[in-house]
Amino acid sequence: MKAYVYGPEGARISDVAQPKPEGTQVLVKVRTCGLNRADTGMRKGHAHGAAGGAGTVLGMEWAGEVAELGPDAKGLEIGDRIMGSGGAAFAEYTLADHGRLFHVPSSMNFEEAATLPVGLTTMHNAVVTVGGVQPGQTVLIQGASSGVGLMAMQIAKLKGARLVIGSSTDAYRRGRLKEYGADLAIDSSDPKWVDEVLKATGGEGVDLIVDQVSGQVANQNLAAAKVLGRIVNVGRLGGTHADFNFDLHAARRISYIGVTFRTRSLEEVRAIFDAVRKDIWGAVESRKLQLPIDKVYPFSDIDKAFEHMEANKHLGKIVVTL
Repeated sequence: MKAYVYGPEGARISDVAQPKPEGTQVLVKVRTCGLNRADTGMRKGHAHGAAGGAGTVLGMEWAGEVAELGPDAKGLEIGDRIMGSGGAAFAEYTLADHGRLFHVPSSMNFEEAATLPVGLTTMHNAVVTVGGVQPGQTVLIQGASSGVGLMAMQIAKLKGARLVIGSSTDAYRRGRLKEYGADLAIDSSDPKWVDEVLKATGGEGVDLIVDQVSGQVANQNLAAAKVLGRIVNVGRLGGTHADFNFDLHAARRISYIGVTFRTRSLEEVRAIFDAVRKDIWGAVESRKLQLPIDKVYPFSDIDKAFEHMEANKHLGKIVVTL
């Protein structure tokens, strides 16, 4: 089968053996894939958790059909339309655990479905399960114009947040954030953004910050959070290291929590998918939760899709079709 593989000369479409499902695995005939930031690093040979390096089939988000079931896979039939996340997505066939996928709603096409699994699971976990958002609270999403950022704002609104603030350093994308739940859009590269947040919250700061930027905004986040606020660190696009004001952290008694899928067990990941199904799946089916598709590329042009992502001018998801 054809797959997008990292090798000694970089990533390229290659012929590899078709996998065989075992245990609770499902063999998926992939129809579409969503690109994610972590894919850009793995395409350059970087590790992502335990995955990466020579011979790695890239990709982590897909939609398609059940082609074959492992002997212990439950709740599925051959031909079911499904979407999910996991390794080796950029291929004609991939494997997925039966607990790490969703059924595609009948009204949704494969391109739309491929935009959702990572955003839904990452941000339901960050905003609701870990972030503990409550009706009437205030929320700041750093890096809000990414696919997962747009989803985070929508989930916060769905769960009753009174004020949702989204950040983007790009003026065009910042102007679009209100379409996806932002009551206020800020530029996190502007040193005065903390003052904007404090003004919008009556000087108190926000209850919850979901941070995909970190780096240079780490201390600003502390200043923008209210006393007993929460900061959930999801991504570090602005840098993995920075100065940290421990005194401000302690004075505001802020709960600072880091999350990632990379160190979670399969049981933990299954629980996250199950929480999405139980809590917000109705909003997915009714299209209250959805992501814009910025551009669609055929699999043969997957390198162009990555070039488009790395140009960092897109809003929403970039999709590849097989």
